[in-house]
Amino acid sequence: MSVKNFWARAARRPACTRSKSEDLGPPGGFAMLPWLLMGMGSFSNILQGKTENPWIGGLGLLTFNSLYISVVFRAFDKKAREAASTRWLLLVLAAVTFALAIGYGGSWLMFFPLLGLATGAVLRGKRLAPAGIALSSAAAVVAGVRDGWDAVGIAYGTFISVMVTAAILALSETVRELRATREELARGAVEKERLRFSRDLHDLLGHTLSVIVVKAEATRRLAPRDLDAALGQVADIESVGRQALTEIREAVTGYREGSLATELDRARDLLDAAGIESAVRQSGPPLAPQTAALLGWVVRESATNVVRHSEATRCEIEVTGTAERTRLLITDDGRGVGSGTPGSGLKGLAERIAAAGGSLESGPAPRGGFRVTAVLPVTEYSPGPGFGPGPLVEERTP
Repeated sequence: MSVKNFWARAARRPACTRSKSEDLGPPGGFAMLPWLLMGMGSFSNILQGKTENPWIGGLGLLTFNSLYISVVFRAFDKKAREAASTRWLLLVLAAVTFALAIGYGGSWLMFFPLLGLATGAVLRGKRLAPAGIALSSAAAVVAGVRDGWDAVGIAYGTFISVMVTAAILALSETVRELRATREELARGAVEKERLRFSRDLHDLLGHTLSVIVVKAEATRRLAPRDLDAALGQVADIESVGRQALTEIREAVTGYREGSLATELDRARDLLDAAGIESAVRQSGPPLAPQTAALLGWVVRESATNVVRHSEATRCEIEVTGTAERTRLLITDDGRGVGSGTPGSGLKGLAERIAAAGGSLESGPAPRGGFRVTAVLPVTEYSPGPGFGPGPLVEERTP
């Protein structure tokens, strides 16, 4: 399986993790259709000849059902629900409902709760409560006039239909939005992990392969005249390879944290092996682990770039700290990285340092050569790995 296919599969949720409610999907207009059975009493009256002017009653029943179906299906599409045409259809449905209830009464009053269902499905927000109260009050008046106080319960059923329908549909929409947000967060987490892995792999392999190449060249130069020194370089290559395997495993599992002291030692060793004069200066208070880790990545990437691209003869690394910030300055006397344009490694590091509230700048130095400057704010005073208080100056010349 390719890496691309792996991450594509990881971004999709497995079907076994989905609940049955998710497989069923959100409610739609079909969920509102069974409630039309509340009008079966009116239809039965027409068939049994108990309704005056049955043709008018039948036409009114057909019109009500058609309008109800149209309105409730529009209610489940946000754009259609908020359209003016849906509001007009709801008003026409209300007019037909009042006409049938006033004209016939009895079982025809059951169209008021159905109108409440349609109203609750369409209206949202501040307009819902006033509309529900007004509709219920009007239903109470019509039911009281037509069938007396025994039919006033229609008003209660109408109000409940409006409010419960609106509450259930609003809850369903909220759940759907939360589900979409959860899936988006999952995709973002996968993308973030993919970016972390590719960035760490770039930094690890770029530095390690550069060290191996430099030491292999040193071995080739030393072998004819100093076999012991050449064997020492070979032992270093083996050690670097073993360390690289460990770091790659840690990068895969996400547990790798850089160490500034370790990276400074490796940078000195790499520069010395490449025949580049190195100087390292450290001063200031102890660093927080996160700060030390980020600066360690900058040292690793910069030292690798110096060896691979700069053709420099000298490189200086200086770490200075105050109570407010920590500054890392790396300069060399070479020709820089890509004629002054930062590579993908430095760009990725700039993003990571910016996320921590700092900054990273790279480009030609004022007096020639190339310069990388990283600045990070001080977040806590916990001892960084191998970085104690007080100045330390160490210079090596190959």
